[in-house]
Amino acid sequence: MDREYCEIEAFYDGDCPLCRREVNLLKRFDRRHKIHFTDIAAQDFDPEVYGKTQAEFMEEMQGRLPDGSWVSGVEVFRRLYSAIGLRWLVIPTRLPGISHSLDYFYRHFARHRLRLTGRCQQGQCTVKPPQDKVHT
Repeated sequence: MDREYCEIEAFYDGDCPLCRREVNLLKRFDRRHKIHFTDIAAQDFDPEVYGKTQAEFMEEMQGRLPDGSWVSGVEVFRRLYSAIGLRWLVIPTRLPGISHSLDYFYRHFARHRLRLTGRCQQGQCTVKPPQDKVHT
């Protein structure tokens, strides 16, 4: 898929079962190919290419717009759902009370998603370590 025609590039954690489910749903509805998905858990993913750290990508959902600017958190989901034609669903999420609540709950989820998705054992939450990059 050609990224230059996308409305947003969405960076998601492919090791997160909830994240994968959401991305698979969005892919099914993205019939016009307006979204490019990048899996930050993929072996060949290099956050340095994007000028960010892996921790920044793991902290919350990240999205890159065609002009190179970044959005994060709930705003990424607003852009994703708008891209698949569900702008009408996004409009209420911008209302002051709803917007603040969504931001709060998303930050709580993002901060605890490893535990909430069963990726913690004996109180230790871990992610796969980045693969060693071979530099030539």
